[in-house]
Amino acid sequence: MTTLTNRPYTALLVIDLQNAVVANAYRRDAVLDTVGVLVGKARDAQVPVIWIRHSDEELQAGSDAWQIVDALSPAPGEPIVEKHYRDAFEATDLEQVLSTLGVGKLIVTGAQTDMCIRSTLHGALVRGYDALLVGDAHTTEDMTPWGAPPPDGVIAHTNLYWRNQRAPGRVGGVAASAEIVFTRDA
Repeated sequence: MTTLTNRPYTALLVIDLQNAVVANAYRRDAVLDTVGVLVGKARDAQVPVIWIRHSDEELQAGSDAWQIVDALSPAPGEPIVEKHYRDAFEATDLEQVLSTLGVGKLIVTGAQTDMCIRSTLHGALVRGYDALLVGDAHTTEDMTPWGAPPPDGVIAHTNLYWRNQRAPGRVGGVAASAEIVFTRDA
């Protein structure tokens, strides 16, 4: 249902699965395994996998902390979009990458649920994309000392409110990884 013209394809977005970002993440290994399976299924179906990598004053580009985790590796030719803001569309070439690939629907995975995942989901929807969150393929760390709910509550709440997200001509939604079927066709 995307509102973007001539954008019939889907892409898998892998957001910020970097060493420092997921070092203390809730269900870290299970989420990385799930994303790894999704990446493999997308590649098998020739669906683009787009990697998002964050840097800022605390996460320096080029450092070991900034690297994508060893458990996941971008394949040659898969785009890596470098970002400095929570929304992966802000001040990046993500829109250009997606446009070139004819993508109007995003399947979203990664970290951190309450920051970059939520910001990118909203950024996608307001820009005309359909944005499906994989409910068991995103994570966050414990931010309770700063007033946030526990990580499982953050993830459950994000899945709850994104499940019925809508805007004119476009939809959000949540699906379990086992429900995701990638096809190259529109």
